[in-house]
Amino acid sequence: MNALTNPFSTARKIALGSVLAMLLSGCLEVEQHPGWVDGQYAGKPDNRTSQRSFHNDKMAWNAAISNRALHQNEYNRSTP
Repeated sequence: MNALTNPFSTARKIALGSVLAMLLSGCLEVEQHPGWVDGQYAGKPDNRTSQRSFHNDKMAWNAAISNRALHQNEYNRSTP
């Protein structure tokens, strides 16, 4: 008996499984990008860090970032 005519052959199972996988791979694709309407994003706008954490005070936000950057100096943290 030929391997492709036998309904339980391994080659036939592999061929049917690969055809089934190819058919289902296109059907299960989900939209992963946000919707755009007239060239604009249709979702909620995100607040900037200075608006959210510092009540829209950009000077306080800049001071906090500068202060944090001063403490990230590796030369000051290491002992010679």
